[in-house]
Amino acid sequence: MATIYLSVGQVAKRSGLPVSTLHFYERKGLIASVRNSANHRVYRREVLRRVTVIKVAQSAGVPLSEIAEALSSQPTHSVPDTKDWARISEAWHDDLTRRINALTALRDKMAMCIGCGCLSVKRCPLVNEDDHLAKEGPGARLL
Repeated sequence: MATIYLSVGQVAKRSGLPVSTLHFYERKGLIASVRNSANHRVYRREVLRRVTVIKVAQSAGVPLSEIAEALSSQPTHSVPDTKDWARISEAWHDDLTRRINALTALRDKMAMCIGCGCLSVKRCPLVNEDDHLAKEGPGARLL
């Protein structure tokens, strides 16, 4: 089966990303291109699935450095298969769960913070429940 190559413009159009983002991903080692006979940058079609994994992870708040680390064990022209995705998911599970819990608490208790701004008052249920920061002394303890 012949390898299908796409221009950077085609990848940008199909992925919904600007060309500059694709070049940035390439500089960071997340994706790879080759040069064709006209010396134009082209990508294997499989890069679209890899870019989708990157986009989904970023939209969930996973830092690009962690995405790069997770994808570093496989060649840049490949895409995660079921086994790879299970490994990546397991590595991100605890951090994503922590983020979900923090965002849920913020969503559910944000009305109490309107006008506060400091998140260190005695009644703050988000980061200072039961005023546990008071033991560390006066002032902003979270900065």
